[in-house]
Amino acid sequence: DHRVMIITGPNMAGKSTYMRQVALIVLMAHIGSFVPADSADIALTDRIFTRIGASDDLYGGQSTFMVEMSEMATILKFATPKSLLILDEVGRGTSTFDGLSIAWAAVEYIAGEKCGARCLFATHYHELSELEGQLAGVVNYRITAREMGEDVIFLRKIVPGGADRSYGIEVAKLAGLGDVPPSARVLVARESG
Repeated sequence: DHRVMIITGPNMAGKSTYMRQVALIVLMAHIGSFVPADSADIALTDRIFTRIGASDDLYGGQSTFMVEMSEMATILKFATPKSLLILDEVGRGTSTFDGLSIAWAAVEYIAGEKCGARCLFATHYHELSELEGQLAGVVNYRITAREMGEDVIFLRKIVPGGADRSYGIEVAKLAGLGDVPPSARVLVARESG
């Protein structure tokens, strides 16, 4: 019932860390190691595929986005129902609608009978939350955050349901970009509904 988890939530809230942790625990269990849990029910896994981070191969003539797409093509070609896929921000290297279309198609393929892999799919494309209930095995989870005045506190907790925003403006402020003009806040509010 939870074969494909679409994970949304704020920037810097821990989505990537959570997914890496799951992959490491699966790997540890398969080599006979103890895992950091009172108990764990971990299915037999033939391969762990990851698509995390940005890199390019400019010497080989591949942009960051081309490397991402090549890696995704390889993952989708070789993944089986016993594979674990850790996919982080698929489609972010191109325009919003192209990226959303690529991410949507990837989730549909992974959840379908031809692939059927288990997958953690972190994304800021909140539209992918619509796939819960439309595709068998697809469920929404989010990393929680709490707003206190103008501050955002990342709770680093994963709970059922989809997030409705990513707090990109707030994270930009934390990074030192300073005050964001009010016109940018209006644009973000319109995009998130």
